[in-house]
Amino acid sequence: MFFQKILGMFSNDLAIDLGTANTLVYVKNRGIVCDEPSVVVIRRDNRKPVAVGAEAKAMLGKTPSNIITIRPMKEGVIADFDATEEMLKYFISKAHNRRSFISPRVIIGVPSGITQVEQRAVKDAAHASGAREVYLLEEPMAAALGVGLPVGEPSGNMIVDIGGGTTDVAIISLDGIVYSKAVRVGGDKMDEAIMAYMKRKYNLMIGERTAEHIKIELGSAYHTNNVEPIEVKGRDLISGIPKAIDVTEDEIREALQETIGLIIDTIKVTLENTPPELAADIVDRGIVLAGGGALLKGLDLLIREHTGVPVIVPDDPLTAVVRGCGSMLDNLELLRKIAISTN
Repeated sequence: MFFQKILGMFSNDLAIDLGTANTLVYVKNRGIVCDEPSVVVIRRDNRKPVAVGAEAKAMLGKTPSNIITIRPMKEGVIADFDATEEMLKYFISKAHNRRSFISPRVIIGVPSGITQVEQRAVKDAAHASGAREVYLLEEPMAAALGVGLPVGEPSGNMIVDIGGGTTDVAIISLDGIVYSKAVRVGGDKMDEAIMAYMKRKYNLMIGERTAEHIKIELGSAYHTNNVEPIEVKGRDLISGIPKAIDVTEDEIREALQETIGLIIDTIKVTLENTPPELAADIVDRGIVLAGGGALLKGLDLLIREHTGVPVIVPDDPLTAVVRGCGSMLDNLELLRKIAISTN
């Protein structure tokens, strides 16, 4: 019984991918136990949470005036501290399936361009949610570990992590980031581009959830086998009444062109700043995509066309960051070496 208690203490450790769109939680010895949207619904009067995660996302754009829906993470960093704290408390307690637990050690993936003030906010929110020790790991490094790249070898590994709020591009060698560039463009900006396109072309106002649905169903970066048009419902900005229209894949590719262009420009800048010896390795090994944006149809083909470098989309790119953070729960020595120092 005593040994079981000791084991229980150590298995409390968590890895969290605190994403703009989704939060994933990995528990030591159990794997990914939670994958839910980063959304919190609170009461306007007393700021008490009504719902968190998937339940909260279902309420997005449908709440009465006394209840507000908050997405506490914006562009990869904390935009609402209190809501982030509530969200972390919910995910940590859900991961442990009980209300009281021994304070866990927590590893959190953060964007590579994060400022010291933003780092401190993430750490403070995690401590306030009941974490014992908090380590911050840059998302491109975590994603590289998650997809199994040999980051400890003296060779160039290039990772492009396209999340909801940010795109992180990094060159990794010998357990360190040689060069990285982060741009605050990702899945959310793609949704906004679709909403703006529908407003501009059809005078149709659509919500965030509808835009995300269109992106998943029709979104592409490169001409693929034509997908059937889908019906989109929204509010006509001229008449003010609801209407439905059919939208094609070509139209959505046009809507996403500018956002995808920014991601490709960031990849090109990173390649231009790569030392020649590491650049030679990248030509051989290719560019690895991770994050939800890696699932955009034809993105790998477009990047290859613009850079001339092979592009690899691994299995399950969405969970790469949390799996990479989770792998560090068993390797604290390496974790202390590669974690961001906030002192």
